[in-house]
Amino acid sequence: MTQIVAHPMVKLQRKVQSLVNSNILQPEDGIWKIAFLYGNKWAYWKKELLDFGFNLQDPVQYLLVVEAWDEED
Repeated sequence: MTQIVAHPMVKLQRKVQSLVNSNILQPEDGIWKIAFLYGNKWAYWKKELLDFGFNLQDPVQYLLVVEAWDEED
């Protein structure tokens, strides 16, 4: 049996979607607002987001519409 492990960005995307669904974040909020929720782990997520071409001023909805998190080698 093969177990599929979700890409870390999928996990972040799910968490952010949950926050939007709970009205803690709004789709129009800047991605930088995630920093308040991740505290010490923000440095890691900030680097990941920047590596994927996001700008911290981009709205959260940009993160939520990504369908695949393919990494270039």
